[in-house]
Amino acid sequence: MAKKTKFYVVWQGRQTGVFTDWKECEAQIKGFEDARYKSFDSIQEAETAIQRNYWEYVQKKENAAKAIAKVAPANIGQPIKNSIAVDAAWNTATGDMEYQGTYLQTGERIFLQGPFKDATNNIGEFLAIVHGLAYLQKNNSDIPIYSDSRTAISWIKKKHANTKLQLTPRNKPVFEMLQRAERWLASNTYPNKILKWETEYWGENPADFGRK
Repeated sequence: MAKKTKFYVVWQGRQTGVFTDWKECEAQIKGFEDARYKSFDSIQEAETAIQRNYWEYVQKKENAAKAIAKVAPANIGQPIKNSIAVDAAWNTATGDMEYQGTYLQTGERIFLQGPFKDATNNIGEFLAIVHGLAYLQKNNSDIPIYSDSRTAISWIKKKHANTKLQLTPRNKPVFEMLQRAERWLASNTYPNKILKWETEYWGENPADFGRK
């Protein structure tokens, strides 16, 4: 019987993408700290997976154990499926920041922005929420937005990003985005609730980049 072909998705490694040969996949992940990869039985599954979040397919055992051990209290409950989740990632080595938003029910990525030079994670979280609000307004949707950043949520309420980051030529585009975001908040109203993603009870934010 012929050996069944496997398709390997590498989300985080020396090179990312879909590989049809294990040796080629192994070369991307072996010795690579915190590599992210998984095998699939069909090319269709693999091509879909590479466009989505690693955590939709693979959950760390310790996070799964916590999710089983901790039952959300009544005042927290379970996340609303008809919603979007947003998150940011900040590279401590380079200072690069990026953010994205996903539709909770399907895991579909709605938007991805970055990387941006010399930014912060809080700025990314703030921009992600505003981007989500603008996206939902454009689509005439009143569904909620989840963020795991209390800081970013408080900035949204104040309509101001209270960052201490210094302006430099490298991060000037980020400050221009912040100004546009604050202007948008000042001149628009929205019905969407901004809700805290309860990682302790629900596991990782679905929009997480999987780089922890």
